Amino acid sequence: MSGLIRGIKRTLAVRRSESENRRSLRISLIEGIPANILANLLGGPLQTVYLTYLGFTAFHIGLVLAIPPFALLIQILIAFAMQSWQNRRFYLALFGILHRLMWVATGLIPLTFANDTWIPVYLAMWLICMVSGQAGGVIWTSLMADVVPPSVRGKYFGIRNTIHWAVVCLTLLLGGQLMEWLPGPRGFLVLFAVSAACVVWNGWALTRYPNPPFEPSQSGRSLRMFVRPFSDRRFLSATLFISSFILIQNIVIPLFSYVMLEVMELGTSKVTMIIMLQNLVMMISYYYWGLLNSRYSTNALLLWTFPIIAGSCALWAGMAILPALLILVVVHGLLGFGLAGYNLLVFNFLIGDSPKSERPMYVAVFSAFTGIAGFIGPIAGGWLYDQAVSGPAWLQSYGIAAFAGAALLALSMTVAPFVFRAPKREPAIKARQE
Repeated sequence: MSGLIRGIKRTLAVRRSESENRRSLRISLIEGIPANILANLLGGPLQTVYLTYLGFTAFHIGLVLAIPPFALLIQILIAFAMQSWQNRRFYLALFGILHRLMWVATGLIPLTFANDTWIPVYLAMWLICMVSGQAGGVIWTSLMADVVPPSVRGKYFGIRNTIHWAVVCLTLLLGGQLMEWLPGPRGFLVLFAVSAACVVWNGWALTRYPNPPFEPSQSGRSLRMFVRPFSDRRFLSATLFISSFILIQNIVIPLFSYVMLEVMELGTSKVTMIIMLQNLVMMISYYYWGLLNSRYSTNALLLWTFPIIAGSCALWAGMAILPALLILVVVHGLLGFGLAGYNLLVFNFLIGDSPKSERPMYVAVFSAFTGIAGFIGPIAGGWLYDQAVSGPAWLQSYGIAAFAGAALLALSMTVAPFVFRAPKREPAIKARQE
């Protein structure tokens, strides 16, 4: 009888645990919906439209695009601070709400500042916005690594990202059409008003996240905690390769919208439709990349994503012989497929191949390297596009992107296979994480 009672108690405990896990996964899914609506009403091609309204040049836009990866450096400090911050849910909500409030507040710039101060004020507010966002990012990654069971990570994040990118596609479609119907200040008023409502929705969802106990680093808050990822040769070589890849790709990919809007002079609705196609492909691809990740190793699949992303840049050269719109559709479709795989797999690479107690610092070091690369890339790209104004038209339209794509293909084919070859210790790592 006592054995039966113990069995019933164990069963109820498992069911409560499963129910808690399901609630955690569901709130993560819900929280991402308003976050993605806001990010795509105020970011992406619609952000480019707003920035050109404020008087930003290609160099200035490159600087704006460089700030988010530069802000990743804050994650090293946050990784140290997390050893004392045991309440991850509180700090996640704090940084997340501040991040989105500052982003929405950029809409007040034309109403409260003189014209000649718009650019520096936007850059200052954008820096605060991105620093708070990236600070919350390392906490979110640590939290989700504990919440999502290793056995379902690939599938869960594939489904989650599919749903979120469906939201992104709809947001871009409606946002682009809105700016065609209400160009200028009236359209921006609607975009920022909807985004303000999303801040409230997202803030509520952030406070509903689970808050499992945090496992501090075995090195405490000493310098050994920072050095630990650098002693992991496999992690470090992968980080350096990805950083180099990001440096080159960010010279052109973040500026695709600028080239279409300002160089090729396509309408806002056309550009948002093209970006929506990219996001639609991403939405569908996330699910299938997740399924593939349940069958094949993360390293093997990452090897597929690099040449796909590189090819999306190199294919801009096709404009020399084929209609530009056709090439843009193919380019952005391929880019969406490649980025979906990369975004999903690099996240799984980070949380699946790092010791649980050291994970925040692993994420922070990875973010620091890729952040520096991502910071330099758009600035260099903005400068190159400004310089290309005095050159032949093909160089600005598709030449810079094609040259960057060729360099990325060379990296993908020659260096990546050595960096991401299957490690002999992978089964041990998986066993340790599970």
